[in-house]
Amino acid sequence: MANLERIGSSFPGFAGLKVGLDPFLNKVIIQSLNFGIIKVMESTNEELRELTLLEKIENDPDVNQSTLATQLGVAVGTVNWHLKRLIAKGYVKVKRAERKKLRYIITPDGIALRARLAVDYVERSFSLYRKTRQRVREYLSEIKGAGYNRIRIVGKGDVAYICRLTCLEHGIAVVNDKDAPALHVEGFKVILQMDGKS
Repeated sequence: MANLERIGSSFPGFAGLKVGLDPFLNKVIIQSLNFGIIKVMESTNEELRELTLLEKIENDPDVNQSTLATQLGVAVGTVNWHLKRLIAKGYVKVKRAERKKLRYIITPDGIALRARLAVDYVERSFSLYRKTRQRVREYLSEIKGAGYNRIRIVGKGDVAYICRLTCLEHGIAVVNDKDAPALHVEGFKVILQMDGKS
């Protein structure tokens, strides 16, 4: 257990690890408390929406809020709120095209913002990729130290794919065996669960 606590202190940029013994399953559970990364990703979602809105408006100035909401998968009120913010900051102008139809025009400042948001998004994506790989490498070191050479990945999406690639790169077989340790992917968090030796 002391060895597991030491690993928890070696994750730079994260809130630490919660280490404990599940009394019902008799398993050691290591849970990463990545509050910082979740907070960053929430602000990223806002910026990503604004980036997507700016791109959609640039491609079709006659697009309406209902269509934008459908394309973004959000409520019309959310689109309206973002558009009002972008208009108030001078990134987008509104002109009346017809009696009830509006036309959205991106200003030069809006084009600069779109470029800045795109660069920020790419940088954050690479940062998430690097941090996830680092976290999984730490987990794989612990798994190898415990005598395992295979792992199960529970979850889907880009983070699960990063986990899979990192495991294969380090010679850890990815299996579906329920007796193997597991990396549980929950959003942007990766949680290691270790059972008895395989």
